[in-house]
Amino acid sequence: DQYVDEAVKKGADLVLLPELWASGYDLENYKSYATNINEGSFKKMRLLAAEAGITIGGSLIESDHGHFYNTFVLFGPEGEVIAKYRKIHLFQPLEEERYFKAGDRLVLAEPSWGKIGLSTCFDLRFPEMFRAYAVKGAELILMVAEWPYRRIAHWHQLLKARAIENQCFIAAVNKVGTSKGEQLGGGSVIINPMGEELSRGGDEGGVITATVNLDEVKKIRKWTQVVEKRKPAVYQSFLDE
Repeated sequence: DQYVDEAVKKGADLVLLPELWASGYDLENYKSYATNINEGSFKKMRLLAAEAGITIGGSLIESDHGHFYNTFVLFGPEGEVIAKYRKIHLFQPLEEERYFKAGDRLVLAEPSWGKIGLSTCFDLRFPEMFRAYAVKGAELILMVAEWPYRRIAHWHQLLKARAIENQCFIAAVNKVGTSKGEQLGGGSVIINPMGEELSRGGDEGGVITATVNLDEVKKIRKWTQVVEKRKPAVYQSFLDE
């Protein structure tokens, strides 16, 4: 609550919480954390969004008809569900496949102010996913993560690459502290379409903010038409050889 309050005081319209922010990777006890998106910590996010009149997103363990998902939900300023994304790329070293069912669809949210793609942690290593969002017009991609410190260089380099190659803003929040003896990297960051950091957090808890003007996306995409210049038929022909 304190970080959400701080963000609101700083004028934030959109607040992101990290991947599995209420449980961490205590996956052996995943069922004790799991609820549907109308209960538990999901409900807490919804109420915080409605009380503050802002948009709040974060990832939690969702239970749905006997299946469990690592689910990133975005709640709007009236507590409404703007988007629900179930993590597609599950991380084998943490045995996510043992506990979660993988999602099977990308989610592009379209509030009145822009087009937003949702992603979670390991998804960052799959550029095809981010390109698909760009092709569909995403101007901002949100990333929630629990990324370790020992690979934090990958975190920053890949986030910048995804922003530059897809000519979009990226807002990425990463956990801090430790999980099962693993030091988490922090380094939450907001990046513009040129790959420039507008704000970056450290390795301790806190709030970072930045003002994002989505008109910049339209300008840079008009200047260098990356999406329009793609040759998907050529790429597919090569893969089919």
